[in-house]
Amino acid sequence: MSADGNGTANGNGKGAPKDQQGGDRPSTGNQRRRQQNRRRRQQKQKPVRLWRPVPQLPDPTPVVPATDPTVVLRSLGDVPLQGQVAVAEHYVAAVVERAAALATALAASADLLANPGGDEEPDQ
Repeated sequence: MSADGNGTANGNGKGAPKDQQGGDRPSTGNQRRRQQNRRRRQQKQKPVRLWRPVPQLPDPTPVVPATDPTVVLRSLGDVPLQGQVAVAEHYVAAVVERAAALATALAASADLLANPGGDEEPDQ
């Protein structure tokens, strides 16, 4: 008998009786990989048709630029930064104003700006 107590020199259980071989051994890497691949093959889904026809989208509504984009920001109250409230409010307001300006420019580039004087549709 060897030092490991299972009757083999290398300790892997080969040649030992079946009850001493450790039947609960984890499977080898190759076996696990094959089982995972088999599971993957069974679970394949149908491919999505990317170029399928889609329904026509409705015409976009005209965009009305905000007169004061920071009004929502002010409605939330003070910025929760102790000792930095004034500076933080200034910078956050600058970001909101810049975002509103970019949104207005994007709408103008797509000819989606609403007429400032009335409810008519933009000129086509």
